[in-house]
Amino acid sequence: MATSNALFIPASPASFSRAASISRLRLLSPPFLLPIARPLRFRRVSSSLAPSSAPSPVLDNSPSPSKTGKWQWNFDGNSVNVYYEEHEGKSAANAKQILMIPTISDASTVEEWRTVAKDIVAREGDVRCRATIVDWPGLGFSDRPSLEYNADVMENFLVQFINASDGPLANSEGELVIFGGGHAATIAVRAAGKCSISPASIAAVAPTWAGPLPIVFGRSSDMESRYGLLRGTLRAPAVGWMMYNVLVSNEKSIESQYRSHVYADPENVTPSIVESRYNLTKRKGARYVPAAFLTGELDPVKSREEFLQLFGELEGKMPILVVSTVGAPKRSKAEMDALKEAKGVTKFVVVPGALLPQEEYPLTVAEELYKFLQEHCGSKS
Repeated sequence: MATSNALFIPASPASFSRAASISRLRLLSPPFLLPIARPLRFRRVSSSLAPSSAPSPVLDNSPSPSKTGKWQWNFDGNSVNVYYEEHEGKSAANAKQILMIPTISDASTVEEWRTVAKDIVAREGDVRCRATIVDWPGLGFSDRPSLEYNADVMENFLVQFINASDGPLANSEGELVIFGGGHAATIAVRAAGKCSISPASIAAVAPTWAGPLPIVFGRSSDMESRYGLLRGTLRAPAVGWMMYNVLVSNEKSIESQYRSHVYADPENVTPSIVESRYNLTKRKGARYVPAAFLTGELDPVKSREEFLQLFGELEGKMPILVVSTVGAPKRSKAEMDALKEAKGVTKFVVVPGALLPQEEYPLTVAEELYKFLQEHCGSKS
């Protein structure tokens, strides 16, 4: 959830005191500065802009879930406790099951979807809903083991969680709707394209595919080597924590990135949000997923062409909503907007916000998502 305009690795641990004053936008890398049969047809592409004159900005008092739990993900000899929470309205009978997946970032958390979940499950229209929000392994309130995190590992988790007979989504096959932010949306689309999961529909909110460094500096062999060095350094026992504290785990850094490009309106970045995200970065094992995310290891594709192809592979198989934002960083917005006329995209809308519109403008996003449910999920009694 960061962008970068310079890369620098201090020559010695003593240099970290100087590096601490560098903006969150200056990320670490090698030792010098760099410039910067006939298928069903669902397709009905439309575009709308939610009125900025009546926004629904972030709400500080995050609603409480109806239920919380831990589900055990088994991977590569590890048993990982994954945190999830469930939100239900007054009547859960015949409710559409929605899975909400947080945007992968330095401080990813179920908190970003809570207000959207609470709004949607409280609606008593023709579509009744219940929502499950899950934290990624290595992020949020889930366990954070020292795995070699990459996009395949995250997809493996998502597929297992959705298909688990002992999980909160059991018996929802064919009826599940997925709402995902950022990389989470793209990983879900990729899994659906492989038929590893079978959702009824997907909503991709501010979808992304490139990590903070690759989207700026590309993926040449030279840069890949530098990303590997940075990733290895961040994972190292002592110097890794020092570097992580400079880059991610400090309140000034978190506030800076949220004000500069995560949120569209800096005034919506409250002390409580900064404190919440700071606390998450202090959890044991907190640096492992950010090390992979920053350096592109969690990128589900390597190019815009592959990004568009993922959506195109679902043409006629399920309805897909893409929610772009007005204030996303230039490079990220270009990738979102490339989906506007893309094959496989049923509906395209634009809302206020940047990279976390579901948290910054939750009621506006909830309205668009619920409209999509009404249009494509039929009547529910």
